[in-house]
Amino acid sequence: MAQSVVEVMEDAKGKVPENLLANGGLKEKMKYLKIDLPSFVTHFEWDMAKYPAKQPLVSVVDTLAKQLAQIETDLKSRTAAYNTLKTNLENLEKKSMGNLFTRTLSDIVSKEDFVLGSEYLITLLVIVPKPSYAQWQKTYESLSDMVVPRSTKLIAEDNEGGLFTVTLFRKVIEDFKTKARENKFTVREFYYDEKEIKREREEMSRLLSDKKQQYQTSCVALKKGSSTFPDHKVKVTPLGNPARPAAGQTDRERESEGEGEGPLLRWLKVNFSEAFIAWIHIKALRVFVESVLRYGLPVNFQAVLLQPHKKSSTKRLREVLNSVFRHLDQVAAASILDASVEIPGLQLNNQDYFPYVYFHIDLSLLD
Repeated sequence: MAQSVVEVMEDAKGKVPENLLANGGLKEKMKYLKIDLPSFVTHFEWDMAKYPAKQPLVSVVDTLAKQLAQIETDLKSRTAAYNTLKTNLENLEKKSMGNLFTRTLSDIVSKEDFVLGSEYLITLLVIVPKPSYAQWQKTYESLSDMVVPRSTKLIAEDNEGGLFTVTLFRKVIEDFKTKARENKFTVREFYYDEKEIKREREEMSRLLSDKKQQYQTSCVALKKGSSTFPDHKVKVTPLGNPARPAAGQTDRERESEGEGEGPLLRWLKVNFSEAFIAWIHIKALRVFVESVLRYGLPVNFQAVLLQPHKKSSTKRLREVLNSVFRHLDQVAAASILDASVEIPGLQLNNQDYFPYVYFHIDLSLLD
């Protein structure tokens, strides 16, 4: 989900972190704040409304699994449509790049460059190498019969050569092409079709517009110091029904907060939050289940969050924890000191097993 936000916001990657939030995940008055991921984790409370604790664990897991499966299905569908849009746009953009031999000419030529509607005359486009400009000017009228004098004009050029027009009678086209080729002049197969050129330009504009609309964000929604929008208030979309307005917001707030924000980015923000909140509930569930399996019933354990101030202190923290809790599992404690000691029934590497229940939460989703 985070990577999809990065891809959609490719032109504003610096703003990605502020769009990866856990909004609506905390209770009461904090529900409508911008909740960053560490704040959500450190203030985590089990959501009794969504995942009733009185239900069997299998039912809670099933609810989480169905919710995440639906998000994943929608994500695949939406990103596939977005990637198709990007691919079509890139293919059109490629046509407008490259040299004069391969690129589209629809954005270079104009109606005035051609003789149109004539039964006898036709205008051709010829690519001439830069060192041969003078030779072209001297010889193009005599490359074949029936070339209109003074009909050539340079309309575009790149690093290798220039694109010239030349007008001649239709009956000598093949002869002119042959003579041009002998003189290292290349006739581009191009016939001016105003409708086709217009269609291609409109297609490019439409794809650019559609792509931009998928991620374009509002500068109004989070304007600091606004009397209408307090610094922390952001759009909150109710779970399960993105179209339903959030409680506690006026129509004006809702309209302004959504202004300019593309549908794909809006969906990703809401469902990233949904998926993240579900993920942390799964972490809590795993801590509970593993602790009961380790220490038995009645439930007698304490779950805590530990965040080392820096990576270098992680090893020291491990040593202290292993020393303090080694009495909980002597075999595990011994295996940490001696990798040859095997723990019966353990499917993990010994390095992933400790005398205490441990699960890693990595919030560096963009690394």
